[in-house]
Amino acid sequence: MKIYLASGNLHKKQEFQGIFNEHEIVIPADEGINFDPEETGDSFIANSLIKAEALWEITKQPVLADDSGICVDILGGLPGIYSARYSGRNSRQGASDGKKLQQEERNRLLLEDVAQEISIKNQENRFCRYVYAMVLYLSKDRFYAVQETMEGELIKDFSLAKGQGGFGYDPIVILPEYKKTVAELSAEEKNIISHRGKAGKKLQEFLEKVEASK
Repeated sequence: MKIYLASGNLHKKQEFQGIFNEHEIVIPADEGINFDPEETGDSFIANSLIKAEALWEITKQPVLADDSGICVDILGGLPGIYSARYSGRNSRQGASDGKKLQQEERNRLLLEDVAQEISIKNQENRFCRYVYAMVLYLSKDRFYAVQETMEGELIKDFSLAKGQGGFGYDPIVILPEYKKTVAELSAEEKNIISHRGKAGKKLQEFLEKVEASK
């Protein structure tokens, strides 16, 4: 089955192709489709549905869409859905001018923000989790949604960031049971234990049922 992925991220396309390896994953840019919907939802699922429906309206073909973020306990779950816009302690929901920082700068600022909060609350709490929502959109009246997490801890200092794999906050999130950052995981490891891998596996099962019911 040909499935459109509501993203312009080539790295994400590769990860999805690894999860849905029996299907052809296509992103809008592959076919010259201009696609940049405004994500105005108040949850990961809501943003996923916005993107899925927008691309389905263009292609009228099966669409996969997702939304994810990092939720930090000591920050009350922020930056959450604002993870891609996070601009530091005073702009946790994004800069007022709408400009986005480079990811490395976001990573550094998040660690500084958490360190300051730990100092204020006198509580050593670096627990965090990736939250990931994924939608398989077949039509306006037929879609499947799943949300999963991957638990971890933020590293103590930006100098400890490691790994060349992954993207986003991966180099600063460590998985204690693996003694690795998320960016140090192999693609195979990540597909098994990651929030995206777990959600993808569940939607694969739905997809198999969809295929079998034809």
